[in-house]
Amino acid sequence: MKLRLASRIAVGLCLWILPVWAAEPQLTIYNQNFAVVRVLIPLDLKPGENRIQFTDTTAYLEPDSVILRDPTGARVLQILEQNYRADPVSQQRLLSLYEGKTLDFLVQRGDHTETVQGKIIRSGYVPPWPNAPYYGNPYYSVQGNQIGMQQPIIEVDGKLRFDLPGTPLFPTLTDDTILKPTLNWVLMTDKPGEVVAEFSYVTGQMDWNADYNLVAPEEGDHLDMVGWVTIHNQSGRTFEGARIKLMAGSVNKIQPTMADSFSRAGAFGGVIGGIPGGIPQVSEKTFEEYHLYELHRPTTLHDQESKQVEFVRAAGIKSERLYVYDGMKVDQNQYRGWNMESIRGNAEYGTQSNPDVWVMREFSNSEANHLGMPLPAGRLRFYRQDTDGHLEFTGENEIKHTPRDETIRVFTGSAFDIKGERRRTDYHSDMGRRMVDESFEIKLRNHKKEPVVVRVVEHLYRGSTWEITEKSATYLKTDAQTIEFQVQVPPDEEKTVTYTAHYTW
Repeated sequence: MKLRLASRIAVGLCLWILPVWAAEPQLTIYNQNFAVVRVLIPLDLKPGENRIQFTDTTAYLEPDSVILRDPTGARVLQILEQNYRADPVSQQRLLSLYEGKTLDFLVQRGDHTETVQGKIIRSGYVPPWPNAPYYGNPYYSVQGNQIGMQQPIIEVDGKLRFDLPGTPLFPTLTDDTILKPTLNWVLMTDKPGEVVAEFSYVTGQMDWNADYNLVAPEEGDHLDMVGWVTIHNQSGRTFEGARIKLMAGSVNKIQPTMADSFSRAGAFGGVIGGIPGGIPQVSEKTFEEYHLYELHRPTTLHDQESKQVEFVRAAGIKSERLYVYDGMKVDQNQYRGWNMESIRGNAEYGTQSNPDVWVMREFSNSEANHLGMPLPAGRLRFYRQDTDGHLEFTGENEIKHTPRDETIRVFTGSAFDIKGERRRTDYHSDMGRRMVDESFEIKLRNHKKEPVVVRVVEHLYRGSTWEITEKSATYLKTDAQTIEFQVQVPPDEEKTVTYTAHYTW
């Protein structure tokens, strides 16, 4: 961390140079592409106004989020004025400072170089958008109709050219240039003297996500889980020896409106990481309406780095493999925006058949099932051990934030050896009497060597008032317009389910 005060003395101002000083930074990273950065900085404040320049921020700092305070509460630190610049020196930036002036350019001609002079008519530098720090690249100025303005215009020997004649040779840097994003403060306090202040701010381009690898043995459906968090730092700053917390939950954060910025106190505490008998890596606790996951050891987070940390390990998770057949195939583009009345009047709606039987994985996130911890949103990857001992990938899906004692059910693929067929066998509509009768036949074929139970899901989409007048098997009503048959299909056999629905309105 670098803090320095201007060395020039002006009337009415106390201007001081502070020594370079480093402290352990603290980060709270949200899985919504932003983070809160907190660092401690030593200040030796004099009576009157103190001018301080701070150059150790990220490139995506939100200037209006800055908080500077005495963490002990012993004194008030008041920022009278704050100026933030995020246009570090570049070739085009330097060229802009010499517009209208003549520079030397180094030109390579064969095996020798020579110097030519050119007048800078236009530099090609386009300043960043004012809101660029809100997670757009503050160094990358793509500004619609100003694309052509990025071409420099140089006058050489009385003629204009739309490129540089060679490598520009600049005089020394001026006071108008900065080497990295810079904050300038005019600061006052009610109690002058030495203080270690806490400086915090919100920054973009820091994110994290969770991934879970679940392994099933050669036989059976008990799972072993290893969960990772992956931390992404694209903020433009490296954090040495940082203390890191990860916030999980849907925190309301006002998002930038500019074209997607050039393009996602604890009541319960429990250790959820580490190997049994080893040192835990991550602990978890509730905070407000969210969950905080804290890394137990400081770590260095380099700029443009992705870092993985194990945060959960569990063995012997009891799971169930489910087969689900939802045989109705609907072209969503064809029927986009249709309401129930439109569907009711279209006799062909819902008559196409989907042959695929889904494979689902289901398990309880409970302590009795060797879990029982809040699981942040992330990707589940499933593997099974083959007869040769190797692990083979069998499917993946994503989960949302899942509290303890909730059931996780995810789709992992379609069964190869189980197929379904759904066809309508009868249809009668009497709009005058406000009624529709519709009958279906569902066939399930099992080509596996063992019996399977298939959950047949049927959607009663033609009206909110319905009854099943005929059926070949019992069913379960799962919601106001969905029923489910559980059908056991022996190996190498076919089973058929039929039913008739009577709709009124």
